[in-house]
Amino acid sequence: MGALSEKLEKIRFYGILDTGYVARESLFKKCRELIDSGIRIIQLRAKSESPAERKEIALEIFPLFQKNESPILIINDDAELAASLPSAGLHVGQDDISPQKAREIIGSDRILGLSTHSRKQAEEAASMAQTIDYFAVGPVYPTATKKGRPAVGLGLVEWVAKELKPPLPWFAIGGINMKTAQYVRKAGAERIVAVSEVLRAKDSGAAAKSLENIFWGNA
Repeated sequence: MGALSEKLEKIRFYGILDTGYVARESLFKKCRELIDSGIRIIQLRAKSESPAERKEIALEIFPLFQKNESPILIINDDAELAASLPSAGLHVGQDDISPQKAREIIGSDRILGLSTHSRKQAEEAASMAQTIDYFAVGPVYPTATKKGRPAVGLGLVEWVAKELKPPLPWFAIGGINMKTAQYVRKAGAERIVAVSEVLRAKDSGAAAKSLENIFWGNA
């Protein structure tokens, strides 16, 4: 495991700022709430926006990631944008550019993550420890964030945790909320990503902390 992966070892909650759930005028406020709650990695997911709009949003929130001890900013599926922002990382999916190509674009000093949805994909991700720094497993439960994507279930989470035992950090994602978090933890996940449960809350920072506490309180 490389130095970049080691930065993620102690991170237990991964926040996502998704424009599908947050109005443009509220993005900065929501991002600040997540940061103030102590979240150490936040992804900007702007799938419906044009590259120009996505860049505008990224530049609006970027100052929040420039202070001492600021969290890590991850850009979803826009390698050129990630490369243009100092220290920003990148997350790619199975249908995006390859991790190898993504690494070429962003360089060796940025965090790179990959989505996985099956045992085969998780195995491939685990074998790419020299290219990627973490991977996500899901969606564990059905979620509107990934419409049309079948849920992988707790079985895949348990298999990754107990059988695959990856050499790099991995996060469970998809439909994780105040009710389901305990089951994801019991299946063996040590890190989670939550989107709608956190972003729809009046205070997203407080919701993130509550969800994290529930997750760890049911070990």
